[in-house]
Amino acid sequence: MPQSDASHRPSFLLRPGEWALVLAIALAIGLTALADANHSYWFRPLESVRDIARNTALLGIFALGATVVIIAGGIDLSAGSMIALSSTVCATTMLALAPAQMMGFKPVGAIAVIVGCAASLLVGFLVGTLHAWLITSVRLPPFIATLATLVGLRSFARALCESSTAALTPTKSALINISDPFFKTVRDNVWIPVAVFGLLAIVTWLLLTRTVLGRHLHALGGNEQAARLAGIRTDNVKWFAYCFGAMTAALAGLFYMANESVAAPVNQGRGHELNAIAAAVVGGCSLAGGVGTVPGTVLGTIFLRVVIDAVSKIIKTGADVYEGLIVGIVVVIAVTLAQVGQLAKGGRQLLPGALGLCAIPTLAVLCGAIVSMTAGGRTGIAAGIGAAVFLGLLRLWESRRTA
Repeated sequence: MPQSDASHRPSFLLRPGEWALVLAIALAIGLTALADANHSYWFRPLESVRDIARNTALLGIFALGATVVIIAGGIDLSAGSMIALSSTVCATTMLALAPAQMMGFKPVGAIAVIVGCAASLLVGFLVGTLHAWLITSVRLPPFIATLATLVGLRSFARALCESSTAALTPTKSALINISDPFFKTVRDNVWIPVAVFGLLAIVTWLLLTRTVLGRHLHALGGNEQAARLAGIRTDNVKWFAYCFGAMTAALAGLFYMANESVAAPVNQGRGHELNAIAAAVVGGCSLAGGVGTVPGTVLGTIFLRVVIDAVSKIIKTGADVYEGLIVGIVVVIAVTLAQVGQLAKGGRQLLPGALGLCAIPTLAVLCGAIVSMTAGGRTGIAAGIGAAVFLGLLRLWESRRTA
């Protein structure tokens, strides 16, 4: 049987879904430029590019780690807490090596900075090893193992911060200020995190497409039992995947600490693990495992940050209230669109039976409520009615198609 054109496509070329993301990014930028009352994209383009580039790089660094874990058939919910722990470990290490300089907001020296950064990456490796052990030896489901560390790592980071400041400074504190010139340089030069993100993306792409380990990661996520029978040491592959995910989160934690000039384990990186998973899923990763690309994740990260930036520019006051809502909607829409083709091929309906009938008013009310909160009551009512009509017509079409 002749192979499809997709099988002959070079791995460095974008797939159709990734080209769709490119179009979606361009469309989101264009709509934002028109809807933004301040027209920031027109009058301050360089500032807008720098903001989006910085936030994309910070998210993208550990979204690449999430991609590797997802391709291997796992999930890591602890990335946000790993960011908090990483920054805390770096800050407390520097505080222990140069307490007078840290308290006096003076340079701590290159050795203290290097040791602090190395300690953070080492902690990332240890956390990844812990995840792999819990999943492969204790046989915990990945969701449960990383859910436990999602809660535990942040609590541990806060305890570490408070105990270290109590022992090394006059007062106990839940945060540590960072003023070393190295981190100020990283904060002020947006292209440093962008360059690190780009380099890490290239390395990850080479790993997944040009190495035996990359093929083993895809095989593991596609069918673990078959991979084991084929002689792949699946436990070691999982160990690598979870260590890679945790260490990329630890690396991102160093950039978050530099960007915010503080290690604050209470709030730093909170909820960011969901954004990383969302970026990977929007980029084409399947949560079932075995499917995903680095270009897709990079584009998914850019798209997610462009959408979040659009929310802040259009809504302005209180935009952070809607950020999680928008991200959730984007992920649901992206996954739904990816499943539409499979639903059609399998003869399945999107709105089947009584469940479909109940889903129509639920979705219409949700759509109307969201539009009402952002654009006004009458517009929300119109949007709700429009959504109900559209979904009703879709159900009617599905019923006739499958009759």
